[in-house]
Amino acid sequence: MEPLRQPSVQAADEPSPEDRALRPQRMEEMIGQRAVHERLSIAIDAARKRGETLGHILLDGPPGLGKTTFATCIPRELGTSLQIASGAALAAPKDLLPYLTNAAEGSVLFIDEIHRLPIAVEEFLYPAMEDFRVDITLGDGVAARTINMPLRPFTLIGATTRAGLISAPLRDRFVVREHLDYYSVAELAEIVHRSAGKLTMPMDDATADEVARRSRGTPRLANNRLRWIRDFSTSRAEGRLDVDIARSALEMQGIDELGLDGFDRRYLETIQRVFAGGPAGIEAIAHTMSTAADTLEDDVEPFLLRCELVVRTPRGRVLTPKADEHLGAPPKAGAQSRLF
Repeated sequence: MEPLRQPSVQAADEPSPEDRALRPQRMEEMIGQRAVHERLSIAIDAARKRGETLGHILLDGPPGLGKTTFATCIPRELGTSLQIASGAALAAPKDLLPYLTNAAEGSVLFIDEIHRLPIAVEEFLYPAMEDFRVDITLGDGVAARTINMPLRPFTLIGATTRAGLISAPLRDRFVVREHLDYYSVAELAEIVHRSAGKLTMPMDDATADEVARRSRGTPRLANNRLRWIRDFSTSRAEGRLDVDIARSALEMQGIDELGLDGFDRRYLETIQRVFAGGPAGIEAIAHTMSTAADTLEDDVEPFLLRCELVVRTPRGRVLTPKADEHLGAPPKAGAQSRLF
C-alpha cells in the first residue's frame, strides 16, 4: 500500500495559498500562547534528544486560536511527515486504518475535531495509541479470528473545540494536554502587523490596534478582518490605509468597537427590548430571533459572556449594566437584582 500523499491531504484542509502564507510555518514564528509554546518546545526537544517518539498531544480551545497551526508546526520541528484527518470524516474503523498503517516511524497524525469520532473508531484507536497495534477481526461467528497488526510508533495530535465531549478513556491516553486561550490586544496587533507585511499592506500602530480590538482575541478573525480592510482600501481608498479607513471598513461589516457584529447586537437588543433585560430562556430568545438555540449557545454567547455583557443565571439570560451602556440605553433601576 502506497503512503498517503501529504500535499493532497493538506490541500483539502487549508483552503487557500493565502491562508497558508499568513499561518506561521515554524513554532518560533508564532505570537502568543507563550506558556503552551514553551511546554511543547520542551517536550519536542526532549523527544528529539532521546531519539524517541513524541507523546500524544491534545489541544483544546475556541476556534481560530492556533490549534491547527501548532499541529502543523510540530512535525516541522521534529523533521517528520504529517497526515491530517477530520474526526467527522472517520465514520468507521476502516476509515482510520489507512492513516495508521501509512504512518512512518515518528510521524504525526493530526485529527481535527477529535470529539466527533464515533465510539467504535475511538475504541479502535486505543491500542494504536498505547501499544502501537491494531486488532483486525476477520470472519463472523465461531469462524472469526483476530489479527494483531503492529504499527510504527507515531504521535497523535488531537484538536477539539469541545473538550468536554471527549470521553475520559480517550482523554487519558494523551500525554500532553494543552488549552489555548484568547489573545491579548497587544499580541493581536503584532499578528496584524506581520500579516499586513505578508499581504503587502501599509500598517501603522494605531490601525493595527484598532483591528486587534475588534477581533475578539482571535487571530483567525484578525486575519479575516485584515483581508476585508485590504479589499475596502483597494476599492474605496485607492490603496491607502489609516485608522479611519480601517474603522470605516469594519463598520460597513457591522463590527463595532468591541468586536460585536450585527447578529450579536440583535441578540442583546432582543433581550433588552422584548424581555426587558431578562431573565430570558435561551429557547424563548431563539424563537423570537427565528434562529436555533444551538447557534446562540455555540456562536454568540461565548464572546458575550467573556465580555461580561450577558450572564447565565438559573432563571435565564440577563443583560449586565455594561450591555445596557453598550447599546446606548441607561441601566435600568434594579439591574443588578436581575442577576440573582
